[in-house]
Amino acid sequence: MKERKPKNVFIGGAISSEFIGESIAKHQTKTSIGAHNIFLGQVRADVVDGKTISAIEYTAYEEMANAKFHEIRENTFEKFNLTCMHIYHSLGKVNAGEICLFVFVSSPRRKEVFKALEFVVEEIKIKVPVYGKEIFEDETHQWKVNS
Repeated sequence: MKERKPKNVFIGGAISSEFIGESIAKHQTKTSIGAHNIFLGQVRADVVDGKTISAIEYTAYEEMANAKFHEIRENTFEKFNLTCMHIYHSLGKVNAGEICLFVFVSSPRRKEVFKALEFVVEEIKIKVPVYGKEIFEDETHQWKVNS
């Protein structure tokens, strides 16, 4: 049975390894699942024009973002044989080295999770209105461009 209730959640600040571990552990009772795959997006300490990024502050138009997350979920479930899918994205300040995006897909078969995860992450990057203000070590900033 496919888990179709919305699992798109904005989280304040970084996504902790404890939260990720607990999310995975909750699926041990779902014995129809044969494979999981996860994507963890981490803030990089890139150097831009000689300045190092120390954090990214994420903002979103939440109503529109949630609608896009829902659209991506529905399209993904139509395209791939998934049992469930969870998407978590940070809002607020996330320091370099911390996790800002956690996508978790499950299926009876392994090949589906590989294809589905790449599809979901690319769709999020292209379609979801989440914006990142890159904060440099000297406290100056610039708006992030997705790559």
